[in-house]
Amino acid sequence: MKITVLGAGAYGCALAQILSENKNEVTIWTPFEEEAKTLTEERQTPKLPNVTIYNNIQITTDLKKALENSKLIVEAIPTAFLSSSIKEVKKYYKNTPICIATKGIEQKTNLFVYDVVKNILKTDKIAVISGPSFAVDIAHNYPVGLTLACQDKETIDLTFKALANNHFKLRKSHDIIGTELCGSVKNIIAIASGILKGLNMPESTSAMLITESLHDIRALIKGLGGDGNTVLSYAGFGDLLLTATSPKSRNYSFGLLIGSKVSKEEIDNYIKNTTIEGLYTLKSISELVKNKDVDMPIINLMEKIIYEHKAPEELVNFLVEKP
Repeated sequence: MKITVLGAGAYGCALAQILSENKNEVTIWTPFEEEAKTLTEERQTPKLPNVTIYNNIQITTDLKKALENSKLIVEAIPTAFLSSSIKEVKKYYKNTPICIATKGIEQKTNLFVYDVVKNILKTDKIAVISGPSFAVDIAHNYPVGLTLACQDKETIDLTFKALANNHFKLRKSHDIIGTELCGSVKNIIAIASGILKGLNMPESTSAMLITESLHDIRALIKGLGGDGNTVLSYAGFGDLLLTATSPKSRNYSFGLLIGSKVSKEEIDNYIKNTTIEGLYTLKSISELVKNKDVDMPIINLMEKIIYEHKAPEELVNFLVEKP
């Protein structure tokens, strides 16, 4: 089966490895000529250290060629560039099933990735994968488990067949809202967890944060019309646990800098050179919560700590005083 992966970042390349391993004909599309040249010639990317991209994976900057005769599209484009890229895809799109691997909310519209893609391409053949999985772990074939959410039977079955194997586990769900929400909010909680570490708080306090966050995320999912039980899935607790406890998480590392009270210059430099999903998601989630009249005070507090420079110690006080 021919499959097109949109995006040559770490996650896109890692998923391409899985798809190729599962005997699919895989093409990675990137809009960057230099990136395509490096991947084609060297079969390496600095985004995935010590990983060799399989020789049978094609890399191209020609979107029309990449999408031609494709039976499944895997979308792995950063949220900031999503709309512009999907509008280009629309020129050649033929109602092909799509699997979304990007997490987050579009800043200008406050729409989840699923809604952005659906609105542009006018299709219901969309699945979402989300769960505790660093790209490098996927690429090294370590066992990982993800939630596969979709409401179209043909699409979920096709995506499952393309990706699932004996080390890449997918658990099916119909809750797209909950799956996407968990994948977005957990990045903000990971920043909070990093702040606690920077303040030299023990693991017990981090566990307190995660537990309180699970309750609030569940309420938020239900408030937005999703299934509250999704918080117990790979996309929920699984992803939150990984992202909020691992120094490999860029969100956690960003929070660590804030909690450690390093210089503004060091923080600004980290922001400039690192994609921090939670930082870009925070304002959108905050607006979403306000618009839907759902109460999630930790979002408001994180906004004040990051953008209004409220003391990081307020996070500890918040956890203790929270009803």
